[in-house]
Amino acid sequence: MQILFQLKKLLFILSLVFLFSCKQQKKEKFPDITPIKQGEIEYAKGFSIERSTNGITIIKITSPWPNAESAFTYALISRQKLASISLNKDEYDAIITVPVEKVVATSTTHIPALEALGVEDKLIGFPDTKYISSQKTRKRIDSGLIKELGNNESINTEMVLEMNPDVVVGFSINNQNKTYETIQRSNIPVVYNGDWTEETPLGKAEWIKFFAPFFEKEVMADSIFSQIKDSYLEAKILAKTAKQPPTVLSGAMYKDVWYLPAGKSWAAQFLADANANYLWKNTSGTGSLSLSWETVLEKSKTADFWIGPSQFTTYKSMSEASPHYQQFDAFQNKKVFTFSSTKGDTGGLLYYELAPQRPDLVLKDLIHIFHPELLPEYQNLLFKPLE
Repeated sequence: MQILFQLKKLLFILSLVFLFSCKQQKKEKFPDITPIKQGEIEYAKGFSIERSTNGITIIKITSPWPNAESAFTYALISRQKLASISLNKDEYDAIITVPVEKVVATSTTHIPALEALGVEDKLIGFPDTKYISSQKTRKRIDSGLIKELGNNESINTEMVLEMNPDVVVGFSINNQNKTYETIQRSNIPVVYNGDWTEETPLGKAEWIKFFAPFFEKEVMADSIFSQIKDSYLEAKILAKTAKQPPTVLSGAMYKDVWYLPAGKSWAAQFLADANANYLWKNTSGTGSLSLSWETVLEKSKTADFWIGPSQFTTYKSMSEASPHYQQFDAFQNKKVFTFSSTKGDTGGLLYYELAPQRPDLVLKDLIHIFHPELLPEYQNLLFKPLE
């Protein structure tokens, strides 16, 4: 009887230990989400970040493309927390374990952010690699470390599935991307990056903070963006000291229609911050304007400078394309500047890749063009005079 009693007592104690252990290992299902501190996202309008007290980061993309009707929400869980946290998958468009080790990117604007964070070695696939200009990433492409995936509209899904990345950073102009749907059905997370929809230079640059949580590099991203912001704002203040803002024309013709930046666009903001009088600064819209060449000539024949004449890199090619260009004073005075001549080894335009991430360099280029006395020792990186 004494032995039987001791056995029952032992079983009771073991059952308590087992019950307590189960309770300790039970996963948290309702993480306490607290908003990101005010001021951490200063300029970008297309995304937000929230962090929980137990290690979950929630990224919400509100502007994956222009006029998007719905937002995308992604949950990022640290590997150390993965075993103790359970989330309702129906509440999120993707749940990603971080830090990610293998990533597929789809826009050249993603490359500078990855390189700045020191995680370019995590990039394993990219569509249209020929458009990448960065020498650092090109070396990885040439070494076979980054696979060519076709083009963004029809990514080689078989290759993506075989590579099995931790996440695909997508880029899309609308919600009709069947390729991404195929990838998602194979349990590979796709997250949308909408940096290109931002309307301000610093708003675009701040998307480095979107990339940071995937690699647990938030502190580094904050520091990088702070330096870019300070550099940009210092240049902007310097530009204001110029006594005479020059008048500026932009754009060029395509099939007899002249396309140029609207007054609220990203490009127009650069010109304003460089203390230039962009002649269409008072127009509405954040995209481009479509005008006749006669209308443009009437308003800007005597403009001091011509910035961004489409793909043209020489005065000869402009003259051959249309004799109308020769009527502008900026053309006659050799005051036309382009970013189309600054290319990578395979022909990609560095401006499209680097400018969104480094708006301070764009602004300094323009200040040096408009007000060379303010930056006498500066060497332009992106904008160069036509040949």
